Amino acid sequence: MKLKFLGGVGTVTGSKHIVEVDDKRLLLDFGLFQGHRQEARKINSNIPFELDSVESMILSHAHIDHSGNIPTLAKNDYKGTIYTTFATRDICAVMLKDSAHIQEKDAEYVNKRHREKGLPLIEPLYTAEDAVESMKLFVGYGYNRWFYANDLIKAMFVDAGHILGSALTLLEIKDKDKIKRLAYVVDLGRRDLPILRDPQQITNLDYLIIESTYGDRYHVDILQAKSMLAKVVNNTIGRGGKIIVPAFALGRAQEIVYLIRKLRDEKRIPEFPVYVDSPLAVNVTEVFRLHPECFDEEANKLFVNFEDPLGFDDLTYIRDVEKSKRLNEDKTPSMIISASGMCEAGRVLHHLKNNIEDPKNTIMIVGFMAQHTLGRRIADGVSEIRIFDETYRVNAEVVTMDVFSAHADRRELLDYVGGARQRLKGIFLVHGEAQQAESLAQGIKELGINEVFIPSINEEVTL
Repeated sequence: MKLKFLGGVGTVTGSKHIVEVDDKRLLLDFGLFQGHRQEARKINSNIPFELDSVESMILSHAHIDHSGNIPTLAKNDYKGTIYTTFATRDICAVMLKDSAHIQEKDAEYVNKRHREKGLPLIEPLYTAEDAVESMKLFVGYGYNRWFYANDLIKAMFVDAGHILGSALTLLEIKDKDKIKRLAYVVDLGRRDLPILRDPQQITNLDYLIIESTYGDRYHVDILQAKSMLAKVVNNTIGRGGKIIVPAFALGRAQEIVYLIRKLRDEKRIPEFPVYVDSPLAVNVTEVFRLHPECFDEEANKLFVNFEDPLGFDDLTYIRDVEKSKRLNEDKTPSMIISASGMCEAGRVLHHLKNNIEDPKNTIMIVGFMAQHTLGRRIADGVSEIRIFDETYRVNAEVVTMDVFSAHADRRELLDYVGGARQRLKGIFLVHGEAQQAESLAQGIKELGINEVFIPSINEEVTL
């Protein structure tokens, strides 16, 4: 039995690994590497295994760094089965098509420059047709039900509590005359996140692959999220301003809407207009409504009473471009939730340029902002930004709320490892930068577990 680490090691993007036993190979995720254009294209265009050597794949969840390169498999005529949860399958139908649109627009932009310089033209990494074709490979399974991923590997999805449909995967692998239990715990969510159920503990493991994204730091208690959100709303609406929220279309946008609804019901904030201005977020929200089986008890009570946990009076979901533009002409105090989450593209750029110079307004940062992104510069407190080649003063209040992170922090990761420690023979730390992985490794060793490994890219380990 072997593990091959092909991506998502030493970094938090491009997850992909292979479990091999005899001549059977199972792929764990096939995510898109996100980085500088040329490097990303080189990595994402390369499939680091023979396609016909991998008959099936496990997909943990729909985030693009785990699912986003699946259309490249379809483009290259991959015929294997992709096993995932029902909700992840439905979200991928939306997310992968949107990702393809970005690939096509990116190729269009590059080719415009190449024509000017007389350079060869490029093709998009994959197209919308490839994304649609890839959906034919998906097979859905519910949580806590065994199925065979291949002749030698039995699998079960349990709730990860990370995003809608996210799963931790338990594998029982027949290696000669023994059964070995391996868990793939990437990405691990947090307890008490809005809407979703808590992560489910897996026990009695021989081996564990676990993320290390926040292996060296602690989050603010998620139970403080409502109070922090209420303070921002009351302060901004009270001074007659707007709240601009750059938010990821999957997960964060829905969490903010849900918490606003709860605060309104509890009379802790005034009634005011809220707009979700992102076609992708609108489409993802529709998928949320189809999957109450992923919701926690509190959110499900609303469904039982025929209420919409992601809807309320004064909430408007916007797809139409003209309606989006009219939001910037309306001076009514309001909240605008828009993509992209890191302020690098999309409608949020228009809302920022129209609102960031007004001191009555608030820019509310609710997600991770990568280095060198516009969102990171705003979060870091710069005094000026450039949008569409124009300079704007940052006069609006900027509030950063790390409380909304959907990844387990150091304490939660160590707690999870501790709950699975009974017979562990080895732990592999992935999905984290070197500092985070090394810090988490030291914490695990302090629990009395010494067989902790930080694999490098393309490393192969025999178990």
